[in-house]
Amino acid sequence: MAKHNAIGKEGENLAAAFLRAKGYQIIEINKRFGRAEIDIIAKIGNEYVFVEVKTRTSDYFGFPEEAIDKKKIALMGKAAEQFSLEKNDDLEIRFDLISLVFGDDKHNILHIEDAFFPGFEAF
Repeated sequence: MAKHNAIGKEGENLAAAFLRAKGYQIIEINKRFGRAEIDIIAKIGNEYVFVEVKTRTSDYFGFPEEAIDKKKIALMGKAAEQFSLEKNDDLEIRFDLISLVFGDDKHNILHIEDAFFPGFEAF
């Protein structure tokens, strides 16, 4: 596995553990819907939460949360719609972002709830 893929996988695992500690139920990790992939699908209360995880080893080239673009947001929206159709229930949905920056001996995690909504600009 390439180093950047390993870092991304570690970030997703840390993000899932972080969400579990906050009371979220993890439904799926790395769920694919055609060309779209949702890093984490979680549930809390009456909401499905579709989480994009961005992980970096430093913020030298910008913060991880700055790397999400309109195309990714649109794909996540389509994936969320497909997931909701498959589940056939009336739960609300929202889109969160978890940003992780690894340091020498620690990591910084930022959880942005309602980070974006497909069809609107991010942030």
